[in-house]
Amino acid sequence: MAIDFDVLVIGSGPGGYVTAIRAAQLGMKTAIVEREALGGVCLNWGCIPTKALLKSGEVYETLDHLGDYGLSVEKRGYDFAKVVERSRKVAAQLNSGVGYLMRKHKIEVIEGTARLEKGEGAPKAVIALKAGGERTVQAKHVILATGARARTIPEIGLEPDGERVWTYREALVPKAAPKSLVVIGSGAIGIEFASFYRALGSDVTVVEMLPRIVPVEDEEVSAAAKKAFEKRGLKFRVPASVKKLTKTKTGVAIEIEAGGKAERLEAEVAIVAVGIVGNVENLGLEALGVKVEKTHVVTDAHGGTGAPGLYAIGDVAGPPWLAHKASHEGIHCVEHIAGLKPVSVASPIPGCTYSNPQIASVGITEAQAKEQGREIKVGRFPFKVNGKAIASGELEGFVKTIFDAKTGALIGAHMIGAEVTEMIQGFTLAMTLEATEAELQATVFPHPTMSEAMHEASLDAFGQVLHM
Repeated sequence: MAIDFDVLVIGSGPGGYVTAIRAAQLGMKTAIVEREALGGVCLNWGCIPTKALLKSGEVYETLDHLGDYGLSVEKRGYDFAKVVERSRKVAAQLNSGVGYLMRKHKIEVIEGTARLEKGEGAPKAVIALKAGGERTVQAKHVILATGARARTIPEIGLEPDGERVWTYREALVPKAAPKSLVVIGSGAIGIEFASFYRALGSDVTVVEMLPRIVPVEDEEVSAAAKKAFEKRGLKFRVPASVKKLTKTKTGVAIEIEAGGKAERLEAEVAIVAVGIVGNVENLGLEALGVKVEKTHVVTDAHGGTGAPGLYAIGDVAGPPWLAHKASHEGIHCVEHIAGLKPVSVASPIPGCTYSNPQIASVGITEAQAKEQGREIKVGRFPFKVNGKAIASGELEGFVKTIFDAKTGALIGAHMIGAEVTEMIQGFTLAMTLEATEAELQATVFPHPTMSEAMHEASLDAFGQVLHM
């Protein structure tokens, strides 16, 4: 059959739509297939609308502390329906923006669900169209960007019903804020929802099976986060394993085991945040000989799946499950297809948790560096002695830096505090440029800013800290 497109992208999340744009920029005739909404989970049900909710929670929580700033307010309250409505409007605006970008770059959007079959060179896509009927498309290159979804465990009751048991999707659009909830899992998704609902006054307990919360973060950050969250009224059961969830007349009952003892937690609602699984079903991958491990497509350094002309990027290709990682991989993949020297797929990838306080990191933790047998120098600087933080009343948290003692290379940075998700990019850029302590120490940081803590933590690693 005739070739319809140079590149066909399946999935329009931040991995898919950015990949399509880069392909179009490189002069490739491009199409994208989407079965639900442009922007995928991130723009419609994940990254963006959750941040809108979290901002509402942050502002509402700040009202408790107006007296600290010499301010007062007569009446404090919220309209939950309007909080959710604002979040949905933000998502809709971004969805519309992706549609504009597709038109701008002359990328054809095909609304439907794709299934792959052997084709001429690359697989052909048989698309069940939303509008009805079927369309078969042959492209020179096919890129899977189908993303992932929340992991559920039906055998112990961890399966959403839309009323008492939620995943992130149900947690975004409830009719009312629950008076009490149990969050199962303390990764970024679990902690962000716990932070939001606690800010609105819900009684929140977080259950984590690993020895500490936000377990991918540096141990010092995990400890500081737990202390800060407990100060705000969050409760934790760590480490604890969920044995069974059952529904009751008033909500849910969750049987857990902690410290060898059985315990029963009750709440109106449970949020299941125990990881995600790749969207690999019903794509025809088995017939194409594509290897799938633990629900994720196995790829080479350029996103190649081993099947001719078929690539996979983003969440469906494995962790870290981050929108910016997906976009980066997609750009690399398309540039490789185009025969260019692609952007480095091994660039440092920052991670962010938009709780209160925020958490951000890039590179390896202190424990990981020691496991690798590296000789390191570690610097720390607390926000409580930073001028801008004091003036802003944002004293919680610190910046931690990890350098290779032999080369001076920055190999890890970890932060907890106000707006650290905006600051981590400074360290990410430094690592991408292979900066050493000398460059960071010589960098002029503006005063007064909270970013000065980044400079001081870099100085501290080498015994040169100035303000502590």
